[in-house]
Amino acid sequence: MVERLLVAAVAVIKSNTKFIDGSNTESSTPLIVPKQQTPPHGAVLSSLSAASLSLLNATALPALAQEQLVENNQINQAQFGAGKVGADSDIKIDTAFLYYQELDKVTAAEGIFYIEKIQGDKRSYSGKLVLDTLTGASANGAVPQEAAQTFTRPSGNGEYTIAAGAEPLDDTFKDTRLQLSGNWTEIWSPTWTSVNGLYFSKEFDYTSIGANTGLERSFNKNNTQVSLSAAYYYDVVKPVGNRPVPLSKMQFRRDFETEEAFREQFDSTRQTGSADKQTFDLSLGFTQTLTRFSLLQLNLNWSTISGYMTDPYKLLSVIDEQGTSQSYLYESRPEDRTKQSIFLLSKHALVTGVADISYRLSQDSWGVSSHTLESHYRYNFSPTMFGQVHFRYYQQQAADFYTRYLNESELLPQYASADYRLGNLKAYTFGIKFGHQISDTGLATYRLEYYQQNPFDNDQAATGQLSAHDLYPSTKAVFFQIGFSFL
Repeated sequence: MVERLLVAAVAVIKSNTKFIDGSNTESSTPLIVPKQQTPPHGAVLSSLSAASLSLLNATALPALAQEQLVENNQINQAQFGAGKVGADSDIKIDTAFLYYQELDKVTAAEGIFYIEKIQGDKRSYSGKLVLDTLTGASANGAVPQEAAQTFTRPSGNGEYTIAAGAEPLDDTFKDTRLQLSGNWTEIWSPTWTSVNGLYFSKEFDYTSIGANTGLERSFNKNNTQVSLSAAYYYDVVKPVGNRPVPLSKMQFRRDFETEEAFREQFDSTRQTGSADKQTFDLSLGFTQTLTRFSLLQLNLNWSTISGYMTDPYKLLSVIDEQGTSQSYLYESRPEDRTKQSIFLLSKHALVTGVADISYRLSQDSWGVSSHTLESHYRYNFSPTMFGQVHFRYYQQQAADFYTRYLNESELLPQYASADYRLGNLKAYTFGIKFGHQISDTGLATYRLEYYQQNPFDNDQAATGQLSAHDLYPSTKAVFFQIGFSFL
């Protein structure tokens, strides 16, 4: 029994190494990061993930749920012996639902349906459908004040007021996203495998299309794999109320005698039409089986992005010497960005289950750098039941142009953002997961995790009244996920 579990665990480990980790440099935590595509689990190679700007550039839920789908199917095949494809078992189906809740902020729900068709022993086709919704309140970037603050909504239609001392949150945050993707995997020979895919994502104000391709070469009796993958994404954004002119001033109805005068001035701060963004990703992967029970994976990733990357819904407060806000400006970000990362993973099969530990170092041309340390330990209660604990630590250094606020006595910089996702922060994730066999070819899993994100200052002194307020509030969240796999 012990030997069978160890062999099964190694099979799971080897299968997992086919996927390139796709954490984003802005935040490789499970939340408050740009949404990103995650490669389908049926592919031998990994397709590269690319950021897709949501309404408030928010939660990367698909990456979390898809990770669960990947794991479900691999355990089913390796541990429960359900992976042998025959005339009646050439279709794999995975489903998952995730619910995410921040304290007094964002709520999200997501459903995923994945299907893979195996054709013979050399070809497979897969498709994925994702639907997620996000509602709640999101920080707009302004600093808290001793007096109540009023902000004009992004559309220019209406205002919202924040109580004295409270964190400025826009409570009209709503978004729904539909994502479709497909992949074709081909085993050309015992040593060569390729994967090609297409991607489409649609939100109210954002559309993304993409394509990926990759090639893998196996050596040393399949104990060594080297892969090269590339992806291209073209995104179009048309924000609610159009795009603000970078660092232009927010307009208020109270400053104008008529609605027409306000609307004319408001429109002068807007850029009409849509904007686009292009992303090119390149990844080199190396996987080495060390022993019957352990392996090592190394991935090198490079990405270049050009186009519109400013968040059209984020603000900066301009303060005087007493720390009192005098005006609000819309943020400004560069239109070019290059990212590099290195990812190292070690996995080991134990008598009781599987353990892994990974480390990622990432940096980019905006000055954002990050370190991520993550570990899982799976314990097999029986051949049909397991439990798992998860820990993740993330630390990020702020972008060069990040600032919590601007001083009215200083000249405006070319770029500036108060978005805490570009600031200094530390984050922790603790989680547990439980899985069990529900039929000869079915598996159910349940995951519960707690997440805490702690931004911290960037040596910018709290001027005047700001010293009495929390300029870097923490984010706390829990999420629950349930998944089912069938072969």
